[in-house]
Amino acid sequence: MEGLIIPKHAQEVIDEEMSKLSSLDPVLNANEHAVCRNYITWLLDVPWGVQSSDQLDLSDASKILNEDHFGLEDVKERILEFLAVALLKGSLNGKIICFIGPPGVGKTSIGKSISRAIGRKFYRFSVGGMNDVAEIKGHRRTYIGAMPGKIIQTFKQTRTMNPVLLIDEIDKMSKNWNGDPASALLEVLDPEQNANFLDHYLNVTLDLSKVLFICTANSKDTIPRPLLDRMEIINISGYFAEEKMEIAKKHLIPNLRRDCNLPEDLLTITDECLMRVITAYCREAGVRSLNKQLEKIFRKAALKIAQKQSLSVTVDLNDLDSYLGKPVFLSDRMYEDSSTPPGIVAGLAYNSMGGSLIWIESVVTYREHAKEKAEKNIDRMRLKTTGKLGDVMKESTEIAYTFSKKLSKDLDSSNNFFQENSIHTHFPEGAIPKDGPSAGCAIVTSFLSLMLNKSVPTDVAMTGEITLTGKVLPVGGIKEKMMAAKRSGIRRVFLPEPNQRDFKELPEGLKEGLEVVYVDRYQTIFENVFGLKSKL
Repeated sequence: MEGLIIPKHAQEVIDEEMSKLSSLDPVLNANEHAVCRNYITWLLDVPWGVQSSDQLDLSDASKILNEDHFGLEDVKERILEFLAVALLKGSLNGKIICFIGPPGVGKTSIGKSISRAIGRKFYRFSVGGMNDVAEIKGHRRTYIGAMPGKIIQTFKQTRTMNPVLLIDEIDKMSKNWNGDPASALLEVLDPEQNANFLDHYLNVTLDLSKVLFICTANSKDTIPRPLLDRMEIINISGYFAEEKMEIAKKHLIPNLRRDCNLPEDLLTITDECLMRVITAYCREAGVRSLNKQLEKIFRKAALKIAQKQSLSVTVDLNDLDSYLGKPVFLSDRMYEDSSTPPGIVAGLAYNSMGGSLIWIESVVTYREHAKEKAEKNIDRMRLKTTGKLGDVMKESTEIAYTFSKKLSKDLDSSNNFFQENSIHTHFPEGAIPKDGPSAGCAIVTSFLSLMLNKSVPTDVAMTGEITLTGKVLPVGGIKEKMMAAKRSGIRRVFLPEPNQRDFKELPEGLKEGLEVVYVDRYQTIFENVFGLKSKL
């Protein structure tokens, strides 16, 4: 108990339990004696009043963040803003930060860097798949094998009351008859409540207001709304090819050289080969897969050198297949030729794994006696969709179909294309679920391409939600979508007008080579792609 500043209410409980323990015979009352002794041990394991001093030096913090991570300038700036406020206040209290981004982009390692930058102890635990409230708030002492929750264990491991606590995979919690851990976390992450956090095992209130909480998630869609409101969200989008190249040179390859004891004079990987690994073998938003592929190269090179097949190894484009096998990704461009059939359009999609190109194929199937039905004004839904679409995307397709019919009449009142024909629209890679409204503009373009019998250039892609009146609404995931567009050789991209600010915030290296057209109404896309004037 020396060096601890134990609060009065906790000291009273400790004194009471010590008095109780002294009256118990360790032989005659073995079970109760063990429970009481274990409880007192946990009470004294809490580092009451012990805190590490914060090192709030912005220049050192910036240096550490730059050493540990390449790129992510917007994320680093947000972190330095937090530290700047703490520097002016003189303390860093009650902050709950949540990093949201695809796997492998460095969410957990950024938490470690923050801990190193401010000089606090670091502790991490994952709540992915957790379904028991006791994991957070502990078991009641009446149960056999009862123990405190993760929060108390954090204090025991770090020996300080103000650690950096990283709660991983906060979007993957579940719930059952044992309770809802997400609801239990509300007390932990709420600055108004966590000053009096009560663990079921200790049954003594603790002050969590000094703890710096950092949470990570792949998607905020599955985080309960009350929990989301208590956190400061920082999005980490991922890295494009040039950034991955620098990360591999500055971080991944040096670490592998040290782990495998293969200095530069023994193993050399050319820049062309490294870029080929990035583009053809690992296209995810993060760098975890890239690190695995580089590990394969190092292991095979180590085997050659250990078997004395070669004194040194140089890996270039000609040797890459023998190290990693055939390329996993050939191209996102399903249609490389400029002369594709009408009805084929490239859209841009985004999910928790990053951005990708999504192709939309529409073909016409003629109905028997279609003209006679059109003359009788029989207006039926003649649209079939396939490709494992979600409800939102199905509705988006129906909206696009209705708008296309309206536009066809605006262009020519005698146009009965949609009344005379049925259309089958397919979204390739049918085993992959697809959902969201951002493909609306691309679907309309696919329908109109069929109607006009004009092909859409394959180096054009678009994203944006469409309304029944032709208004184009903003969408999310702009950085990921631009990364997918650039990776696939897209030259011209149509973006909603409100997303202009999102594009301007992108790194210059990502914007280079992309011609962006901002649209407020679909009229702009129609005139640019088909070269015709509309009456919208």
